[in-house]
Amino acid sequence: MKSAIKILDSKKEYREEVGKILDKEQCEALWHKTASRLNSYLEKYESLPEGVHSHTDEKIFPAAAMYLTAKEFMTDEQAYAVIENAAVKICAKAKPLKTIMKIPFMPGLFIKMWDPMTKKNFGESCGFENRFYPKEKGAYRMDILQCPYKTYLTELGCPELTKIFCENDERVYGNLPGLVFERQGTLGKGADRCDFYIRRT
Repeated sequence: MKSAIKILDSKKEYREEVGKILDKEQCEALWHKTASRLNSYLEKYESLPEGVHSHTDEKIFPAAAMYLTAKEFMTDEQAYAVIENAAVKICAKAKPLKTIMKIPFMPGLFIKMWDPMTKKNFGESCGFENRFYPKEKGAYRMDILQCPYKTYLTELGCPELTKIFCENDERVYGNLPGLVFERQGTLGKGADRCDFYIRRT
């Protein structure tokens, strides 16, 4: 099991956002309390399947621990902004993907890769329940009916964070050259599914 401190040390975006609101001493106090809370989550959910851990340990639990701890040091709105603004920064790292998509054959290859990629990283073994649709030339369609982000963020008492992770899909896939990402709703925003539809322009 990866240590809470090591996981948090990789979340520099959280530290940057917290540093905009709190002084150095408060930041360190928050960081240590967050690490303690995160460690309790890692221990409590240690028996989860490996695929689920790939989402909980690196994304879900750190966000929940940071947010719930931050609420002890700042307003609820500020704590939420810490997580949301950090998510925007993290998604911005996907910019090289936009460059790659400018290569003529890449949008088509990207769509073809979505099926094996989603089944491996966002399938049943990772705690998701999916609905997969028949193959469509130049497009890919899938629904997520159950999601570990909603499940565990709700269990931990911060279901409102779920929609930030939903919006990350739009941040990463929403403006890729040669592709259109369409969505009607998400579990985190009250819909009965997260629908994914990506197609060639």
